[in-house]
Amino acid sequence: MEQDDPVEALTELRERRLGALELLQAAAGSGLAAYAVWALLLQPGFRRVPLRLQVLAAHRCGLRPAVGYELNPWLVALARLHAWRAGCAGSVCYRRKDLWKVSLRDCRNVSVFLAPSVLPLLEDKLRTELPAGARVVSGRFPLPTWQPVTAVGEGLDRVWAYDVPEGGQAGEAASSRIPIQAAPGPSSAPIPGGLISQAS
Repeated sequence: MEQDDPVEALTELRERRLGALELLQAAAGSGLAAYAVWALLLQPGFRRVPLRLQVLAAHRCGLRPAVGYELNPWLVALARLHAWRAGCAGSVCYRRKDLWKVSLRDCRNVSVFLAPSVLPLLEDKLRTELPAGARVVSGRFPLPTWQPVTAVGEGLDRVWAYDVPEGGQAGEAASSRIPIQAAPGPSSAPIPGGLISQAS
């Protein structure tokens, strides 16, 4: 059995012209790689997000400033495009920041749309940083140990509202910030969103 010299084999590959079948294989491989990146990194952000949890919806309810945090730059760009198309790009802000490094101390309204695996950590962050009377709304997944003040919607469009009482632990408090009501008609749209905050 004859072993090829790696340098010689590389030189032979460089000098060889690709045929139609090889070009088709390279294109198919590139397309498959692009789809894998889309499916793993970008597509999760394009899933249906409850309308009540979007920065644009918070803005329309009168909550100012409306700020959205997202790490994925493609989703930030898409969210900014949606804000521009809705005519509120000047008063709605999307920031590419890590939620865990953002201070929520000045926020009176927080709306979250996160995976259940991080919600226990989020509870600790909210309990530590939010002032008494702040309203937290969680979409699709409830906060694991907090008692909701109210819950509306069904299935994927269900949201839970929590108030942060004196002492910094969420539970049943009287103060209400983000209005929670069932939306008429379709209650979700394909706009990305991770966290929405509103300063007092």
